[in-house]
Amino acid sequence: MLDLPGALSDSGLAAAIRTDLLIGGKWRDGSEGGRIDVLDPSTGKVITSVANATIGDGMAAVAAAHEAGPKWAAVAPRQRAEILRRCFTLMTERAETFAQLISLENGKAMPDARGEVAYAAEFFRWFSEEAVRLVGEVSVAPGGAYRILVEHQPIGVSVLVTPWNFPAAMATRKLAPALAAGCTCILKPATETPLTAYAMAALMEEAGVPPGVVNVLTTSRSGPLVSAMLHDPRVRKLSFTGSTQVGRTLLKEAADSVISCSMELGGNAPFVVFDDADLEKALDGAMVAKMRNGGEACTAANRFLVQKGIAEAFSRGLAERMRALAMGPGYDAASQVGPMINRAAVERIDSWVREAASEGAKILTGGEADLSSGFYYSPTVISGVRDGAKLLSDEIFGPVAPITIFETVDEAVALANRTEYGLIAYVYTEDLKKGLQVSERIEAGMVGLNRGLVSDPAAPFGGVKQSGLGREGGHHGIMEFCEIKYIATSW
Repeated sequence: MLDLPGALSDSGLAAAIRTDLLIGGKWRDGSEGGRIDVLDPSTGKVITSVANATIGDGMAAVAAAHEAGPKWAAVAPRQRAEILRRCFTLMTERAETFAQLISLENGKAMPDARGEVAYAAEFFRWFSEEAVRLVGEVSVAPGGAYRILVEHQPIGVSVLVTPWNFPAAMATRKLAPALAAGCTCILKPATETPLTAYAMAALMEEAGVPPGVVNVLTTSRSGPLVSAMLHDPRVRKLSFTGSTQVGRTLLKEAADSVISCSMELGGNAPFVVFDDADLEKALDGAMVAKMRNGGEACTAANRFLVQKGIAEAFSRGLAERMRALAMGPGYDAASQVGPMINRAAVERIDSWVREAASEGAKILTGGEADLSSGFYYSPTVISGVRDGAKLLSDEIFGPVAPITIFETVDEAVALANRTEYGLIAYVYTEDLKKGLQVSERIEAGMVGLNRGLVSDPAAPFGGVKQSGLGREGGHHGIMEFCEIKYIATSW
C-alpha cells in the first residue's frame, strides 16, 4: 500500500521507500506480522505502513549487531572513513529525493527539508574525517618508572533512538560517529517518520556498510522494546534524542546495566533582544530561530525576551513577517510553513494559546488551528503572556512566538535562566562585550550571539540542566562512542 500525493506521484519517490525491519542485513517483517500506519501530515491520509517490531525482533537486532561488532571494529579507520564518505556522496546525489521523503512523512516545507538533507549528509562527511583522528597518548609516569599509554576503543553495541522532527539529521548525527568509532548499532526511529530512516539504511548498505552493522527497527512498543535492549548485557551505549520526560525514564532503565548514555533532551530557548540590537538582523534571526521546521525543533526560540525600548518595533516587525508566511502542504512549492506532525500537536498548541489569551495576553497575529485537511496551525505572535503560563514554561514545538518585555540586563539573564532547561539561547546586541558577558551568564549549552542558527556538524551540540548529557557533533561526538583504555608498561 502506497499513496503518494499528486505533487510527488511522478517523482520516483516510491523507489526510495522501504517498509520492513532491517536486521542483520536482511529486510523482513515483524515476527508477529503487525504493521504501523504512516500518515502524511499535510493531508492526514495514510501513505503506507511499516513493520511493527516485537521484543524478539529487538533481541535479534542486538544479536546481529553483537555478531558484526568485532569485524567492524577491526576494519581500518581509513576504510570506515571511505564508507562514510561514500554515504555522504550518495546522500548528496539523492538530496531532492530525500527532501521529498522528509516532507511527505514529516510535513515540513521543502526549503526546510532540503536544508535538513544537506545538514544530515554533512555528518557523514565530518565523521569520515574524524574516524582517522582518534589519536591516543603516550607519556611518562610522574615517578618515571613506567609509561602511560591511552587509547580509544569502540564502546560496543549502541542503541540509537531518534525523534520525528529531523528524521534524517538526528539519525546521521548518531549513526556517523558510531560507525566512525567502530561501533555497531540498532536505530529506532520515531513511528511518525520511519521512511527516511529505512531509505538511509538502504543507502548505507549500498555505500558498503556490512550486514549487521546498522539495524533498523520500528515499533509501537517503544518502551518495552528499548527497555529489553538496555537490559541485554551486549548493549553498551544509548544515544537518545527526545523529551526530557522520556529521557529520565531511559536513564533509569540504563542505570540497571550501567550503560553509557548520551541524552539530547528538551529545550525552552530564550531569544534575548537588547535595545542596541540591529532590528532587522534581530528579526531575521528570530524568523530562523523560531520558524525552522515550523517551530518543531528543540533549538527553536521559545520565549522572546525584548528590552523595553525596542519592544514595540520588534513585536510589530515579527508579527508582520509571521503574517506574511504562506502555509500549506510541505511538498507544495509555494509553502513556507507546513503542517504540524499530528492532530494532537495542533490541539496542544491551540489550547496553550487560548489559555494565554483568556488570561489577558494579546494575539498580534495568527492563533488559528486548521484541522480540515491536515494538521495546521497559523504562525502566531502573542504578547503579555502571564508568567508561569504553558507558553513560557513548556516547550511549544510549534509556530508560536510569545513576547515578554524586560528593562535591565540582570532582569534579562534572570528571565532567560528561569527554566529547568538549558539547551540553547539567542542573544542580539551590537555591544560585543555585553553580548559575550550575557552569553556566559545564561545557563545553556549553546548560545547564538547575533545568530539565529548555530547547528553545525563541526560544533558540539548539547545542553545543560534538564536538557541532557553529552555532546553530538565536533570531535566530542565520536568520543561519546569510545571507551578510554589505559595501559601501564615499561620499556
